[in-house]
Formats: sequence, structure tokens, C-alpha cells
Amino acid sequence: MELAYIPSPSRGVLHLGPIPLRGYAFCIIIGVFVAVWFGNKRWLARGGRAGTVADIAVWAVPFGLVGGRLYHVITDYELYFSEGRDWVDAFKIWEGGLGIWGAIALGAVGAWIGCRRRGIPLPAWADALAPGIAVAQAIGRWGNWFNQELYGKATDLPWALKITSSTDGRVPGTYHPTFLYESLWCLGVAALVIWADRRFRLGHGRAFALYVASYCVGRFWIEYMRIDDAHHLLGLRLNNWTALVVFVLAVVYMVVSAKKRPGRETVVEPGGLDGGTDGSDDTDGSDEAAGSDGAAGRGDTESETDAEAKDAAVKDDGAKDDVVKDDVVKDDAKDEAGSAKKS
Repeated sequence: MELAYIPSPSRGVLHLGPIPLRGYAFCIIIGVFVAVWFGNKRWLARGGRAGTVADIAVWAVPFGLVGGRLYHVITDYELYFSEGRDWVDAFKIWEGGLGIWGAIALGAVGAWIGCRRRGIPLPAWADALAPGIAVAQAIGRWGNWFNQELYGKATDLPWALKITSSTDGRVPGTYHPTFLYESLWCLGVAALVIWADRRFRLGHGRAFALYVASYCVGRFWIEYMRIDDAHHLLGLRLNNWTALVVFVLAVVYMVVSAKKRPGRETVVEPGGLDGGTDGSDDTDGSDEAAGSDGAAGRGDTESETDAEAKDAAVKDDGAKDDVVKDDVVKDDAKDEAGSAKKS
């Protein structure tokens, strides 16, 4: 007996006259805006200039969408090029089907082009965007809920997802809501990256690498729960192997980068604020102590200068008093001489 479950929407598209409003597309668009907005806040805190994140996103987002679609079509080619299928459907991105691996890979190419045009380092920009990308993925996963797709194994748990559609081989019933699991995991990844970035002051792409590695951990076990058709290799789904390989590459990058380029960039964009406002410069406690000593030294110097100025002022006042006295004496002498003449 089903006591509780997560209902699926009766349809994933609404029509505003002749214009179709698709839930999947809305989730992707909202996710992109959130990522750019949050990334801009982090970029400004790092010392960058307003608008830079959006300008580079103009390059990264289209590349990412194309890359995500290419990965999906290549790894699930039978959905579009097998007998009875229409290859034109491969271009219908609004109906679902984006591979995050392809989106990140080709999106990075677009970001690199944008960064080159602005003269800023790609790793620094990627670090600023990392948690925002994770939040965007959390939002985008709800597009799978609208399309009733990519769910897990059958279950009767209270938070089971109820599938009502029977198209494309679906069997109505209650299943693990893997879209929800991944959405929550991505929010956790975003929180982890933000915390680690503040605690360890990650730089030179290590915050982005942490996002990639931690996402891969969650994607591995979530992918293992899914029951949709997928290619397998040695008993594992293709995306499981991809997650393993990408995880290793991300960890290796963090280790090597930390050894070769420790610390964090002090300048992320020409014309921006050096060091930003989040304590992102590479000074340590000794530098701060030196700064305090310098301030104290300046204070002593200023005190000495003030004392000398006061002494000089006193001397000037004394000299003025002597001049006044001389004038008074001269006036008295003149008065006496005048009186003598009259007498």
C-alpha cells in the first residue's frame, strides 16, 4: 500500500498559445542564471570586475550545451540512429539529454576563449564559478522530474518517485528519485567547496577540482542505482567509469597544483581590486605582524614630528613677543623725545 510518494507532473510542457514552455528548459535556464549570479559575487570578492563572469559565460554556456548534448548523443546513439528512430531528434535538446561530462569539458573550452579575450587566468575564473555550477546542477536535475526520466530502482520508501508515464519503455510504479538524490548531493558539494575555499584559501583551479572530485563521488553511487538503458563495461555503467577516471584526474591535479603553485592568486583581473575583499591575498600572520609593527613605527614618527612642530611653534611665539616688546620700547622712546622738544 502506497502511503507516501513524490508525485510526477502530469506533463513536462505547458503551452502559452503557440509557445511551448518546457520544464526541463526552465530548470537549465534558471540554473545558468544562478551560477552566473553567484559566480559574479565570488569573482568580485576575489578582486575581479563586475560583468566579467557574465561576459565569459556568453562563451562557456553555448559550448557547454553543445558539449553536453554531444556526449549524450554519442553515448546513447541508439536512441537517435537505430532502426525506427529519427536522427533529427538528436537536436531536440529541450526534450532532455545532457551529459555533464561533455558540458564541463567543452564548456571549459568556451571559458578558455573568453578568458583569453579578457586577459584573465582560467583557473581563477573556474574557482569562482565552481560552487555556482554545483548549484546549477542541483536545479537542472529537476528537469528530469518534469520529464519522468533517469529514476532508480523500484522502492516503496516514503520518498519514492511515482512514475505514471508508459512511453519509451517506462513501467508505471514507484522508484528511487535519483534526480532528487543528485540534486541534494550537488548542494552538499557547493557547501563543501565554499567551506574548503574559505578554510584553505584554494587557488589556481583547486576549488574547481574539488568540485569535480566530490561530484564524481556522488555521481558514482547515484549512477549505480539507475535502471535506464546504458552501455556497460566490466559490469559497470559507462558513466561510472567516467566518474572514476575524472575523479582520479581531479585529485591528481589538486595534489600537483598545490605543490607547484601553492597559495592563491593575488590579482585575478587587470584593473580589479588586488587581493579582493575575502582575504584572498597570500599574506600570512607574519606579514600582518610586520604591518602592525610598521603602523606602530609610523605612529612613533608622527608623535616625534608633532613634538618638534610644537617646539618650533613655541619658539616662533617667543620671537614674536620679543618683536612686540622692541616696538613698545621704540614707541616709548619716540614719545619721550617728542615731549622734550615741546618743553
